[in-house]
Amino acid sequence: MTFSLVARCAETGMFGMAIASSSPAVAARCAFARAGVGAVASQNVTDPTLGPLTLDLMQSGLSAAEAIAEVQKRGRFIAYRQVLAVDVLGQTAIHSGPQSLGIWTQAQADNVASAGNLLANDGVPQAILDSFLANSGHIGDRLIAALRAGLAAGGEAGPVHSAGLLIVDRVSWPVAELRCDWTLACPIEAVAAAWQVYAPQLEAYVQRALDPRAAPSYGVPGDA
Repeated sequence: MTFSLVARCAETGMFGMAIASSSPAVAARCAFARAGVGAVASQNVTDPTLGPLTLDLMQSGLSAAEAIAEVQKRGRFIAYRQVLAVDVLGQTAIHSGPQSLGIWTQAQADNVASAGNLLANDGVPQAILDSFLANSGHIGDRLIAALRAGLAAGGEAGPVHSAGLLIVDRVSWPVAELRCDWTLACPIEAVAAAWQVYAPQLEAYVQRALDPRAAPSYGVPGDA
């Protein structure tokens, strides 16, 4: 039903996550990140409260592993959930409950963790992980490449219909939050196309929020 990754850029400290699913609007329920804290995916018979809970625990000083251990104690019906986390030091942890759907598996390394359920095969998360680690550049580019690698490795057992990309940096709001909530085409490519348009303007949108006097114009009607 879902495959995803959470990641930290070791060079910039940015956090991000990317996710795809056969379900509609997957990123609306499963994608969580907080600047200076970490990134979390809560998926598989989703409980969206587990994302903010995991971030709160890491913000209080717990590592990703300690936060996931606490979530395993506090979470309701935790046997049905998958929760992935990366913390401010790049440490990662994953909970995959025994009631996860279909073929489910996970992979993790420093700065990146991936997991999925109802997969076409058990190699998908490792392919996602390997792609993220093999690529360089902006974390958004690496997240897109990793999601594409997961799809190329087999992805879900059936077609995916929604996808999302979430990135946080030095400010309190997401610097990128791009979603395709439903399509019969490829939602990953839809998000990738949106990222290609958005990426060159990302810093300008942050600057507009912090001080619009110094923000560049893009020459569109109503632009600053």
